[in-house]
Amino acid sequence: MALLQNTYGKGRVRVLRLYRDGQYHEPRETSAKVLLEGDFSRSYTGPDNSTVIATDSIKNIVNVVGRENLRLSTEEYGVAIAKKFLDGYPQVERVNVELVETQWQRLSFDGKPHDYSFTRAGNGNPIAKIVASRNSTEIESGVDGFTFMKTTESGWVDYVMDEHTSLAETRDRIAATSMLATWRWTSNPKSFPEANNAILQAMIKEFATTYSEGVQDSMYRMGLRALDAMPEISEVAMAMPNLHYIPMNLSHFKLDNPSVMFLPTNEPHGQIQCTVGRDK
Repeated sequence: MALLQNTYGKGRVRVLRLYRDGQYHEPRETSAKVLLEGDFSRSYTGPDNSTVIATDSIKNIVNVVGRENLRLSTEEYGVAIAKKFLDGYPQVERVNVELVETQWQRLSFDGKPHDYSFTRAGNGNPIAKIVASRNSTEIESGVDGFTFMKTTESGWVDYVMDEHTSLAETRDRIAATSMLATWRWTSNPKSFPEANNAILQAMIKEFATTYSEGVQDSMYRMGLRALDAMPEISEVAMAMPNLHYIPMNLSHFKLDNPSVMFLPTNEPHGQIQCTVGRDK
């Protein structure tokens, strides 16, 4: 029996490359699958791993190339990854790199693009809930999966510190979430689509343009701005799970990381919820 074909590599290597020019930031987030072909058959038939590049090393190479090329397009980044393997490992004959990009669109307020706040392309699904009887009709509107991020002006400090605490305090971190938010109507607006958009814009502007002491701090103030923007709603309910971006430690590769390379992950995530309403 013969080994007819073989390939191996690493999948779902998630990277956020963040180019910083002062307060102006450009995020580029990708998930990579890298598969290698070449002189690896003896690891299957031998077993002899002497030519095999560990899949953990493949992941590290994707990260190193990212740190060295913060501003490359997704296509150019993939070419640079492939070149790193072909130039550095003679046993590699072919490299297959597949990259899926998460697109972040820059937010604008009052006609001016914001330096470090973004929403995800193709973002969110409008939702509505109606409970009706012969005597009354209750309407809720909202959005599910609305994903947004700012790459600075967020921190997390002064929380409980005990023997179970491993998280370090910080005054500068990426804040990102995929939000479910609903608001309850007490009277109908002239246009539900226009009113819903105004509510959402008021919430996102509050998040983007003010310092965040934590998700709890931001979401409460977002609820206040929604109520300010639309007198016809009585309350806003929000669930905002963290989308974590963990700074990579690249010191093993003699590379620094001044908050430019991050590991995106949402498992496990913080689940923060609240409802903000008008005083009775």
